[in-house]
Amino acid sequence: MNKVLFSNSKDDWETPQRLFDELNKEWDFTVDVASSDENFKVKKHYTIKENELEQDWTMERVWCNPPYGREIEKWVKKASESDAITVMLLPARTDTKWFHNYIYKKDNTTIRFLKGRLKFGNAKNSAPFPSMIVIFYPFLK
Repeated sequence: MNKVLFSNSKDDWETPQRLFDELNKEWDFTVDVASSDENFKVKKHYTIKENELEQDWTMERVWCNPPYGREIEKWVKKASESDAITVMLLPARTDTKWFHNYIYKKDNTTIRFLKGRLKFGNAKNSAPFPSMIVIFYPFLK
């Protein structure tokens, strides 16, 4: 197993380009809200320097591959409450409070479970967890 994927030393893994390209064809994203200056996927993007969670996502088509650490619930909550269409790449942690509180059986969400395990950024191995795409639709709240 890849020990780095289990550690807390890094939680901002780069979205696999092929997956992003497929989703961007469908959604034509206007902003990447959880990026770094090295791994952003959309020209307009926010990094930790801009306090990403404090930014207004209204009237955007949002791409979000948030940090997968302890703060993930804040990201999912913001997406669920936002007035923007938000597409998130998330670990498929269906046993968590954030999954049940903000995603599962909610009228404004669609869940797409991904087959297999993703290889993030320049990691040598695939992730040790399954992933999902969650789409939040603000007009269905």
